Amino acid sequence: MDLGLNDKTALVLGGSQGLGLAVARALLAEGARVAISSRSAESLAAARDGLPGQKDRCSIIPADLGATDAVAAIAGEARRQLGKVDILVNNSGGPPSGMPSTVSTDALDAEFDRMVRPLIGLTLELLPEMRGRGWGRILTIASSGVVQPIPHLPISNSLRASLVGFMKTLAGEVASDGVTVNVLAPGRIATDRTRSLDAAQASRTAQPEAEVARASAATIPAGRYGTVAEFGAVAAFLAGVPASYVTGSIVRVDGGAIRSL
Repeated sequence: MDLGLNDKTALVLGGSQGLGLAVARALLAEGARVAISSRSAESLAAARDGLPGQKDRCSIIPADLGATDAVAAIAGEARRQLGKVDILVNNSGGPPSGMPSTVSTDALDAEFDRMVRPLIGLTLELLPEMRGRGWGRILTIASSGVVQPIPHLPISNSLRASLVGFMKTLAGEVASDGVTVNVLAPGRIATDRTRSLDAAQASRTAQPEAEVARASAATIPAGRYGTVAEFGAVAAFLAGVPASYVTGSIVRVDGGAIRSL
């Protein structure tokens, strides 16, 4: 299937590793030009160097989403490097795990400023240009926890859900302008973040990390963790021309782990 991305440009946040890099790889494979952004210039450069045959279409934007000027800085640099942004992939790192009763409001405030405020800010910054061109894609990487809350991730469950509410509301406003707005809800995908959560669970329960991972995989109907390539393929489809009638959706990439309808 031709996704129609040869003349499209994309800005991928959190693009130096994990799910963000997987999405960037998938978009590049479809012919898009991509700018990846994260805090570390070194990590971004290493990620780009790991894209044989594609690195000439991949630029890097080192920036900290938690900085007060992050939205203006990232948007400005993306416009400079790409000329325009057709596809925005919102993605941020996850907050620490813990019990809901131990969450502090100060921690919530700090994570909101890193996980929510800049993603909404970049969406609003780049949206008018997409509407003006009559075409755009806004994808927000959330978590399966926005559908079925994940124990020990109360901050993630709460703040990512706020992003879902905003994006769903926005989708209805801009659909007639040719801009789609969707949320991706990854389940257990094999990334460093997933491994760190398994390690934390192993520490809490005094179990070997490998046993924690096996037990977790056993709860998934697919019987395994997903791969980043599988996740990236779904994101690329939603970013493409054939997905023009898909908007306002939470798309699960979870191997069937979420049991609700």
